[in-house]
Amino acid sequence: MIWALLGIMIVLLCLGFPMMIPLIAGPLVMLMFFDVGPDPTIMIQQMVEGISSYVLIAVPLFIFAADIMTSGRTSTKLLDFIGSFVGHLRGGYAITTAAACTMFGSISGSTQATVVAIGKPMRERLLKVGYKDSSAIALIINSSDVALLIPPSIGMIIYALVAQDASVGDLFIAGIGPGVLIFLFFAVYAFIHAKIYNIPLAPKPSWKERRTFTLKALLPLGFPFIIIGGIYTGQFTPTEAAGISVLYALILEVFIYRSIKLKEIPEIALSSGIVTSAVFVLVAAGQAFSWVISFARIPNMLTEAVLPAEPTAMNVLIIVAIFFFIGCMFVDPIVVILILTPIFYPVAMTAGVDPIHLGVVIVFQAALGSATPPFGVDIFTASAVFNKSYLDVIRGTPPFIVMLLIVAVLVIMFEDISLFLLNMF
Repeated sequence: MIWALLGIMIVLLCLGFPMMIPLIAGPLVMLMFFDVGPDPTIMIQQMVEGISSYVLIAVPLFIFAADIMTSGRTSTKLLDFIGSFVGHLRGGYAITTAAACTMFGSISGSTQATVVAIGKPMRERLLKVGYKDSSAIALIINSSDVALLIPPSIGMIIYALVAQDASVGDLFIAGIGPGVLIFLFFAVYAFIHAKIYNIPLAPKPSWKERRTFTLKALLPLGFPFIIIGGIYTGQFTPTEAAGISVLYALILEVFIYRSIKLKEIPEIALSSGIVTSAVFVLVAAGQAFSWVISFARIPNMLTEAVLPAEPTAMNVLIIVAIFFFIGCMFVDPIVVILILTPIFYPVAMTAGVDPIHLGVVIVFQAALGSATPPFGVDIFTASAVFNKSYLDVIRGTPPFIVMLLIVAVLVIMFEDISLFLLNMF
C-alpha cells in the first residue's frame, strides 16, 4: 500500500505536476481503490480543516510585510549599518552578508525574501572585493536559510499548526540560539576563507559615519524587538504581531522612507496573495494526506520499521533529523513538515522529547535540506534571482553544508542550545 502511494506521487512529480497534485492524488487513489478509510469526499472537509486554524492568519501577513520591505529600503539600511561595524575586518563583507541575512530573517521570516533583499546588493559587493561568484552565492543561500529559524519563522508556524502542544511564541524564542550559532560558524569561516585567499580589506568607516548608519537603521532594527518583545511579554499574539509588522512596514517604507508609493501597494499585495495561496494549498493538501495515511496506519508501520521497540529521545531525534533532511532535499519544507511531523510527533512525545526542541530540530533540518542539492528549493530561487545555472549555484555549497551539519548535530545533542532562552524566564 505504501509503495503504491509513493509510486503515484513520484510518477506525478516526474511528469511535472505541481506538488499539490501528488499530495492530493496519492491519498485519493488509496481511498478509492484500497479501502483504507471512509468516503473519499471527506478529503474535502479535511483540506478545509487544514487551513482553518487561527494561527495560519499570521502567514500571509508576514509574507506581505516581507514583500513590502523587499520592495523598499529596509535591507539597504541594515546592510549599511552592519557593514559599517564589521565590513573593514578580514572577511568583513562575508560576515556582513551572514549578519544581514540573519537580521533580515528576523524581520521577514522568509528565506526567499532574504535571498532577494540581501542577496542582490551583497553579491555585487562580494564580487568587487575578490570573492568567486560560486562562493558568494553559496554564502547568500545558506545564510538566508537562517530565516527559517530566526523569528518570525513561517516554518515554526506550520510546525505549531501540526504539533498543537507547541506554542508559536516559544518556538520563535527557541529558534534564536541555533540561528545565532549558525551565524557564528559562518563568520569564523568567512574570516579563515578571506585570510587564505587574501581578500582585500574594505576601508574602515569613521565613528561619525557609523553613527549615521546606526541612526538610519534604528527603525528597521525595531522589527524583531516589537515581534519578539510583544509576543513574549503577552502584549499580543503571534497573529497580532504579524498584523503589526505589516503596519510597521507600511509606515516605514511608504511614509518615512517614501521608497514605495501607495499606488504600488495593491501590486505588492497581489504578489503576496499568490505566494500565500500556494502555501495554503500545500497546507490543505498536506492535512488531507496526513489524514489518509493515518487511516492506513502508515505512520505506525514506518516508525516500527526505523525505530526500536522502545526508542530513546536521542534515537527519535536522529531519525527525525535524517528523514527531514532528506525530505527537504527533494520537496518544499512546508510539505515535508506537514507530512512527516504527524508521523514522528507521537513517538517523540512518548520518548520524552520536548515538543519545542523537536520543532527546532525539524525546522533546522528543513532549512538545511532546502539549500542542499539535488532539489533544495533555495537553490532554484538563487538560480532565478541571479540568473545563474544550477551547477554554478551549487558549486560553492559543500563547506556551508558541512558547517550546518555540525551545528545540526550540536542542536540535537544539546537541547539547551534551543531552550536556554526559554529557561531563563
